[in-house]
Amino acid sequence: MKAPAVYIMASQRNGTLYTGVTSNLPSRVHQHREGLLHGFTSQHACKLLVWYEWLPTMPDAIFREKQLKAGSRLAKLLLIEATNSAWRDLYPDLV
Repeated sequence: MKAPAVYIMASQRNGTLYTGVTSNLPSRVHQHREGLLHGFTSQHACKLLVWYEWLPTMPDAIFREKQLKAGSRLAKLLLIEATNSAWRDLYPDLV
């Protein structure tokens, strides 16, 4: 499924968070989960998709990602809690 999206990966509930942007969310999350992307998410075991948002265009998605990254950790935690209070891995819903 190709559509612009912003997403948050987590290592565990209230654990390390990673915010990213992609045009193919299922594929990108699979890469994070399998450790195929070397870097922050593989170093910190961020394998749970805990939040995502679809956007109409990639520039919109990039703008939203920058907003989230500029925000506080608390703001990200509140965003996750508002839609996924159980911190359930949302990846299975995508595939």
